[in-house]
Parts: sequence; C-alpha cells; structure tokens
Amino acid sequence: MNKVQPETILAVKDLVVSFTVENTTTIAVDRAGFELSRGETLGVVGESGCGKSVTALSIMGLLPQPAGRIEAGTIEFMGRDLVTLEKKKMQKIRGEKISMIFQEPMTALNPVHRVGKQINEVYRLHYPGMKPDEIGDRAAGMLAKVGIADPEKVLKAYPHQLSGGMRQRVMIAMALCAEPDILIADEPTTALDVTVQAQILELIKELQTRMSMAVILITHDLGVIAENCDNAVVMYGGQVVEKASVAMLFSNPAHPYTQGLLTSIPGLASTPKTILPTIDGMVPSLEDMPRGCRFSTRCPFVFEPCRDKAPVSLSVGPDHYAACYYLEKEQ
Repeated sequence: MNKVQPETILAVKDLVVSFTVENTTTIAVDRAGFELSRGETLGVVGESGCGKSVTALSIMGLLPQPAGRIEAGTIEFMGRDLVTLEKKKMQKIRGEKISMIFQEPMTALNPVHRVGKQINEVYRLHYPGMKPDEIGDRAAGMLAKVGIADPEKVLKAYPHQLSGGMRQRVMIAMALCAEPDILIADEPTTALDVTVQAQILELIKELQTRMSMAVILITHDLGVIAENCDNAVVMYGGQVVEKASVAMLFSNPAHPYTQGLLTSIPGLASTPKTILPTIDGMVPSLEDMPRGCRFSTRCPFVFEPCRDKAPVSLSVGPDHYAACYYLEKEQ
C-alpha cells in the first residue's frame, strides 16, 4: 500500500537575502531552502545571527526597508511565489494565511493602545464587514482559547499591565484571529520562566491540532526542537547545513556543526563538575564569512576543498540532507 505524501504548502528555494547599510551590502541568508507540509511542525535551529529570523521575515514580506532585500530565490505558498507577489495581495496573505508570533511581545504590542483595540484591529482588517459587537465577542473568545481566564479584563489592559506569559498569549491570539494555514513562532518562549515556556509551547501544539495549522518554530534550543517538532532545519552563517526528521537528526546527526550542537548539551549521564564540550571558535561576522564552507573556520574535519567553495546539499539518508565536503569524501 502506497503511503500518501503530505501536501507541501510552503517551499523556500535558494533564498538569498541581503542588507545594505551605508553603501555596504552583506548577505544575511545564502541559498536557504526547505519545505513545509500541511499540519507539520518544522523546527529551525541555529545560533544567534544565523539567519533564522531573517528567513521568517522574508516569508512574511516584512524585511526592514529600505535596507533588506530578497536578491534571489523563491518562496512558494500554495503554488504562488510570495517574492514576486504584488503588495496588496501579500497584505491579504499576511495574517490571514500566514501569521507570525514575534520574539519579544513587549515590543511587538503597541504600548499606548489597550489590548482590545489591537486585537479588534486584526478583525477589522481581515473581516471588514464584521460588526463591532461581533468583533468584541470574537476577540474575547480568542483570548479564552489561548487560556486567558478573564478575557474582558485583559482586553481593557495595556501591554505593560500584563505579565510576559500573558503578553505572549495575547500575541498568539492575535496571530490566530484569521485562522491561518501557517504559524511562524520566532523564539516564542524568550525571557519567559521555564514553567511558562512549557505552557506556551503546549498551547501552540494544542491550537495547531485544533486548527490543522502548519508551524515553523524558530529557536536556538535543541530541547524545544526535540519535544515539539516533526522535522528540523539547522542553519549556520545564513545557510541551511542540515535537514532531517527530528528522530534522524538526534540519532544520526550528519553535519559537524549539528554534531557539535548536540554534543554541547549537558545530559544526565554527564560527569558532574566537568567542563562541558563546546564548539571551538566564534561565528564569523556577516562581513567576514569564509569563502568556502562557512563552518570551515571551526570544523574539526576541515580539509582543502572546504576552504575554496561552498558545499552543496547531498543526501545522507532517507529525507536527510547535509552540506559538507567531509561527508561527500566519506561516502
């Protein structure tokens, strides 16, 4: 019996994103690519500055202007290339079909407007014919869905009057008002207590099941990836260095960078009071990336081809891809 393949609703191919500041152009994302299926949770993991958030903003059409620019590549959503889509059509997709939870809710929410006004604005934008009373009921109902016990009180509050976890729930409610097909969660648990982090991640998972959404979960925490994602993309220096199912990534990491990340996680079997393994060196700045493999300055397996030309992604197992000359040599 043939296994039915899940429907691909988002395909990012060879995405190149640049930023120009004071006549200097740097490449922040370099030929990144991955696919997202309906109902899937895809984890995007990597160190700060690796291009995770820039990739997300590119999908949303929210790159900072005029500095940010998509130089090349495609972002296909249900067969339409969002890169070439006209502005008005992109505004229709943003929020209604693809929504995003931003990294810091205190800066994402407008501090001078009450929560209710901000949520109501989402409904007015996407449902222009909806009556004010219905908008108010919908807003309260959405806050209740994300686990807020007293929606009416929160609707009347300003963002600074809410806790970090409560603000994040408000952000999730706003992102889900139009019941999007894709939810992008950019570090949704940053600066939250551990218990609140678990609640927020569990809430996203529960809402995803209820609304049949696909989720892109951006994080630097491999533990979050292990517990919440189906597949994972590992980024380094603006490039995708490995793609695999979460089970495969943790049981058989292929790229030296992924291996280094997993090795550096402390475990219960670790010897107490010993120095934790680390990845030697520092992430190069965007202005000073190596010519070849961007991990070559820190890689323990580096050899001559790594320094000359960037490696291409190759298959290292079923639906498992990595960009590494050392792996090619070993095959």
